[in-house]
Amino acid sequence: MDLKLFATVFATIFVAELGDKTQLATLLYASDASHPKLTVFAASASALVLTSALGVLAGALVSEFVSPKILRWVAGLGFIAVGAWVILSGD
Repeated sequence: MDLKLFATVFATIFVAELGDKTQLATLLYASDASHPKLTVFAASASALVLTSALGVLAGALVSEFVSPKILRWVAGLGFIAVGAWVILSGD
């Protein structure tokens, strides 16, 4: 296992997930006293694992047809476009 890659991916995903709608939904379920906390944790963790697995599978499939350089450009331009849209559409 490439520990540097592991640490990079872990840190990136960890920071990206902090305070997002997934974490807020989990917080709301866990705040209900009638919901067992272990069940909320297990369901939330399972959902995140499944979505990550789908991302890895989709990435592997797309990489067979599109070069990594083009993927990086498309992803970068996509993030810039979303950032510009958020800034320009803000009130």
